[in-house]
Amino acid sequence: MRTLAIVGAAAAVLVIGGGIALGGSDFLRAVATDAVQPLPSPTASRGPLDPAAQRYLNAVAAEDADALAAAFAPDGLVIDVGREIRGRDAIRQWAAGEVIGGVYTLLDHTPRAGGVTMLVRFQPGGVGDFRANYHFDITDGLITRATLEYA
Repeated sequence: MRTLAIVGAAAAVLVIGGGIALGGSDFLRAVATDAVQPLPSPTASRGPLDPAAQRYLNAVAAEDADALAAAFAPDGLVIDVGREIRGRDAIRQWAAGEVIGGVYTLLDHTPRAGGVTMLVRFQPGGVGDFRANYHFDITDGLITRATLEYA
């Protein structure tokens, strides 16, 4: 397993199919210290991740609640383990308080008609973790509904 030491301003790390995307300031530096055990590439057997879902993950990695909210339709809905958050402003506030600063690892994804289902590992605040299924309904390149459930 590869260990990264993050040095500098606050940053988010996003691991997707063995690749690593780092978000944060220009002062960010990552140092690999161990051998790499890559995850199987979800894009190899499932096709590329829907661009709206990718924008969501990229926004978390960049610690950008505005960009995360912009991945949603204006009246988009997040159902976070039964709790409903509707509209970009509410989604932005939810993301800023509960998602931004966390670390996602995309474990798998399954495209489906009108959206995508992702299996992710999420570390809120970069500490601890849990697996979740994210079901995104997508219309015209925007997430209209995101149902988040523990896996």
